[in-house]
Order: sequence, then C-alpha cells, then structure tokens
Amino acid sequence: MPRGRPTKSEIRQNMVEILAIMKEAYGYDLYKTYIRIFPRITMRSIYYHLKKGVSLQEFVVSRVEKSKGEYSWGQEAEKTYYALGQNAKPQGSGRVNEYVAGKA
Repeated sequence: MPRGRPTKSEIRQNMVEILAIMKEAYGYDLYKTYIRIFPRITMRSIYYHLKKGVSLQEFVVSRVEKSKGEYSWGQEAEKTYYALGQNAKPQGSGRVNEYVAGKA
C-alpha cells in the first residue's frame, strides 16, 4: 500500500460534477453552488481542492479576470475561472442534475 494521503477526494469529485454542468466557474461561484447541493464545507476547502485539482490535472485555469469595484480590500478583485482538465472523470451525479433541473 502506498504511503501518504490518497489522491481521491469526495469533495473534489463533487466539484468535478458541478463543473461538468457549469463548464466554467470561479472559486466563490463554485462554493455557492456546492453548499446548496452538498453538505456544508468551508470556502478554504474549496480553494484547497481547486489548487490540488490543478496539480492533478482534474481542473485547469481557463482565464483570470480583474474586476473593478468597491471592495473591503481595495479597488480591484481577481477572479480565476476553472474548467475541467484532462484527468477529470465526471460520473453524472443525480444531486447536481436535480439541482440544475430545479433551477431551470
């Protein structure tokens, strides 16, 4: 048995299922959708799994946008959009499909 943590993650797989439907999303948008469908997790966990998923090629950074506005940290926010990578294996989650069907 190999040492260390397993690379599989239920949270990351749920994120793959969401991105399979949404095609592209930034971290906070993905978080908002995730907590409506699955058990509540922290936003920090979403960003951890996005970073880990990029390193495992389950996610790719599709674009980075800078948006101007009045934010508590300044005048500009940077949104990194993610899409599915070559190693992502969406399985067609019923929960995600139900949410999307109910939303439409």
